[in-house]
Amino acid sequence: MKISLPLFPEQASSLASQVDALYFFLIGISVFFSLLIAGLVIVFAVKYRRRSDTEPAPAPAREGVALEIVWSVIPLGISMIIFVWGASLYFKIERPPDDALEVYVVAKQWMWELQHMEGQREINELHIPLGRSVRLKMTSEDVVHSFFVPAFRTKQDVLPGRYTTTWFHPVKVGKYHLFCSQYCGTKHSAMIGWVYVMDPPEYQAWLGGGAGEGSLAERGDKLFHDLACANCHHPDGSGRGPSLEGLYGTAVELEGGAKVTADDDYIRESILSPQAKIVKGYQPIMPTFQGLVTEDQLLQLIEYVKSTSKKNEKPATKAAGKKAGR
Repeated sequence: MKISLPLFPEQASSLASQVDALYFFLIGISVFFSLLIAGLVIVFAVKYRRRSDTEPAPAPAREGVALEIVWSVIPLGISMIIFVWGASLYFKIERPPDDALEVYVVAKQWMWELQHMEGQREINELHIPLGRSVRLKMTSEDVVHSFFVPAFRTKQDVLPGRYTTTWFHPVKVGKYHLFCSQYCGTKHSAMIGWVYVMDPPEYQAWLGGGAGEGSLAERGDKLFHDLACANCHHPDGSGRGPSLEGLYGTAVELEGGAKVTADDDYIRESILSPQAKIVKGYQPIMPTFQGLVTEDQLLQLIEYVKSTSKKNEKPATKAAGKKAGR
């Protein structure tokens, strides 16, 4: 029976080879200088050892400015190469493409719950298409977890009470391990799963076989009305609360003159802690929904607010195209 013991995980994402190249460079530099210094220590210890008790100690050398410059400039140059290389790779890792497929992830003891924009839900599994960048927006329902796929060379902490993001671009069809790399409790070792990279036609077939519960935005729309949010947030702004139409991504003016951007974290905070930031011109009368909505439902409500902005973007885009003579 043949046993395969690979030293490194498979390179299954576009960034994997780049991460490995920097890692091997660091290992190579460390090994080279470790052997060089250890070798010089041995050589000098043998060559310049004191051969008898009567042999006088050598006079200290007071020259060698060129040597001092060399062993200062070379480490500086190597350090700058590592810094520029690492910073460049970091910026790539932290900037997902604008057209990336978005998937929401909710971590909880001890499982991964994943939701696609189309409405499909998965537990400890993630199906994604080959050749398409995927952006994960993640939060935790309890403690700190960490989303780790070795084959993609991606690892991102998942924190309670806020959203973190990671992304990858799969380049190989296959099945890849998903781990939680942050100790999160007694069953931490069981918090594992699989990422399935599929050919686009196969992925579309899988996507079409969902439960049919509606997209995240559609479920958020239903939840918005079930919670009676529409009683205060009228589309025309005439309600007791501000209108949510076209809100996402815009600057919101607060009492006191400060401004904040209406992003995922702002909407989340407005639902759970509505008194934290009061919109100018409105009374602090909104009740908190802390404990009344789950993390999954928060994601649905956020997607619903996003969808109202997208609806308002379409006519503007068409009008701009006509004006430009397109």
